[in-house]
Amino acid sequence: MFLRIETILPKKLIGFSTPTTLADDKTFFIWNKLMPRLKETKNLVSADLYSVQIYNFDSFQNFSPATEFTKCAFVEVKNFDFVPKQFETFELPAGEYAVFLHKGTSEDFAKTSQYIFAEWLPNSEFELDDRPHFAVMRDLYFGHENPNSQEEIWIPIK
Repeated sequence: MFLRIETILPKKLIGFSTPTTLADDKTFFIWNKLMPRLKETKNLVSADLYSVQIYNFDSFQNFSPATEFTKCAFVEVKNFDFVPKQFETFELPAGEYAVFLHKGTSEDFAKTSQYIFAEWLPNSEFELDDRPHFAVMRDLYFGHENPNSQEEIWIPIK
């Protein structure tokens, strides 16, 4: 599951966000809003899709299914010169990330998350940093219900 440690520069992202919880997950809603409008986007860096989670860092320490956070469906652009109407802009901050590979469905993600936060992180030399978490869906992502899907999970560390 663990792939690498990577330091990134800031990334310019556009798309949509919504407050959500795990108990009342609005992930489908937000991606359903972005995907039909992808053809309106210009100056994309790649075809990669970014699923960004923005947590209140203090509440992340006591995270539960009822903890509210912001879920974002984004694509990366070279600049904010051509932002379609109603799209939000977001700059993902620079920093160091632990990158993991998740294989399987969205239901399988609980196992990946358990490994990252209960096994890998406590046994590493790193601690969680107060920056957004994100997943990158590339060409091997076939949808959240496909058991052959792969996505990279990026966890902010320091």
